[in-house]
Amino acid sequence: MKIICIGRNYIDHAKELNNPVPEKPVFFMKPSTALLMPHNPFYYPDFTSELHYEAEIVLKVCRNGRSISQKFAPDYYQEITVGIDFTARDLQDECKKKGLPWEIAKAFDASAPVGRFVDKSRFDDLSRLNFGLKINDEWKQKGNSSDMIFSFDNIIAYVSRFVTLRQGDLIFTGTPAGVGPTKIGDHFELFLEEEKLLSFYVK
Repeated sequence: MKIICIGRNYIDHAKELNNPVPEKPVFFMKPSTALLMPHNPFYYPDFTSELHYEAEIVLKVCRNGRSISQKFAPDYYQEITVGIDFTARDLQDECKKKGLPWEIAKAFDASAPVGRFVDKSRFDDLSRLNFGLKINDEWKQKGNSSDMIFSFDNIIAYVSRFVTLRQGDLIFTGTPAGVGPTKIGDHFELFLEEEKLLSFYVK
């Protein structure tokens, strides 16, 4: 199992980090050890002092595929949820300044908490999904899939040109504006539409 993450997929988020808006999907990967399952606590890593949260809609790949046509992309995911792409922003900035890869800032253990998966058939329109993140009962991020630069199906078609998708792979589809710092003691709650699918504490 691998975790594929799409970067800069919301214009406002790209702007808040002073990044250019991409013309094609930008993706990177996290290993399976980055996965944090529901009901597990997240421990603040000791190698960063600037840990940022990024709330995202997550797709679960349900069949193997390569070079998938966009019109067939919906056949390759049946369940969705929400998750956090934790980022050690200080490490990422340091790597970027030196022109180095920044997996160290994204791919560390437990950096990808994911919520309970639900069947996509429960939603009338996947292109207009509301999702959001509360920290300590205060809304920090709110997004809608209609604001994505690249749709779910576009992402699957593009990524599968380069990387074979396997059943059980996860795809983080990008974060809206509002990312920010995390601190020990924070209580995270993530919602898809009105349903809370993930809740955990930072320890």
